[in-house]
Amino acid sequence: MHSPSSRRRRGGIILAVAAAAALALSACSSSGGAASPSASGEAASYGDISVQYSWIKNEEFAGEFYAYDNGYYDQAGFSKVTGVAGPDTGVAKLLSGSVQVALTDAASVGAAVSEQSAPLKIIATTFQKNPFTILSLKDKGNIATPKDLIGKKIGVQDSNASVFKALLAANGISESQLTIVPVDFDPTPLMNGDVDGFMAYLTNEAITVEMAGYPTTNLAYAENGLPYVAESYAVTDQYLAEHKDLLKAFLIAEIKGWTDTFTKPVDDTVTVVTKHYNDSAAAGDLTFGELNPAKVKAGIEAQAKLISTDETQANGLFTISDDLKSQTLASLKASGWELTADQLFDTSIIDEIYAEHPELKKYLP
Repeated sequence: MHSPSSRRRRGGIILAVAAAAALALSACSSSGGAASPSASGEAASYGDISVQYSWIKNEEFAGEFYAYDNGYYDQAGFSKVTGVAGPDTGVAKLLSGSVQVALTDAASVGAAVSEQSAPLKIIATTFQKNPFTILSLKDKGNIATPKDLIGKKIGVQDSNASVFKALLAANGISESQLTIVPVDFDPTPLMNGDVDGFMAYLTNEAITVEMAGYPTTNLAYAENGLPYVAESYAVTDQYLAEHKDLLKAFLIAEIKGWTDTFTKPVDDTVTVVTKHYNDSAAAGDLTFGELNPAKVKAGIEAQAKLISTDETQANGLFTISDDLKSQTLASLKASGWELTADQLFDTSIIDEIYAEHPELKKYLP
């Protein structure tokens, strides 16, 4: 959320999805570049694509930064991959065709599919675990269980309102039992005592506040009724149908980039992240001052625990097991969005990648 270390957003039901969807059929097929594999065996050329990032260009996209710096996108056959800085769920932009891939979350996509019949699919995921949390100060709010939310003032960003409501619904708590305080992404209101709890990311604000000297308590969404996937790769149904080879090449480049985050020294990754963050700032993207290297390092280490699990170690990065799909769907159902696995997911490409390239499964040193 805000400050050099702050942030968060996403999760909101996207307004005007129906209108954007009307543009999808014409826009999606014309953007992203067509594959042109050579009969002589030359590598395909996929042209340019745009990828919507869910947040500013910080450590959350370290794998993408390595894919740029180490030439993995080039090797995959892309002339240019444009990473579009957020915050943005990417749903409306996918439907309008202004981006071809979005890094988003299951709640944002699920809400659009359920409520607006948006033609979207999650094809892979970076985070195996939901990174959202209700952050509180241990000596004040100390919100350790869902019931502790009752009677409290909780700071929630507008773009995160639907995800917070999903947490309440999953735990049988009504909005009338607490006070929702509109906040920005800066956790200062929590540290100042203006709110008892603050919607945050385990990999960001939770670290920010701890590093500021405040002992904290986390009510992690993943452990309290909402264990859904996040930082997920989403595309439109039409783009998926028409550009399967392109998406396969893109995900292979992404796997290689994220593998580097596990095999390279963390200090090297801090350097890479800082470079791309500074370049983003110079381009006029949203940023929050200079990065704190210690905070970036802590964020990298924290998000690794959300990305790497026993299942990814067995099956490969970005895979979504049947069990994780079921957990995600149950989370969405508890929030009022009832979907089937086929309505929300299509993991055929990521499964095919590892069937053809089992060597890519090994991402740990």
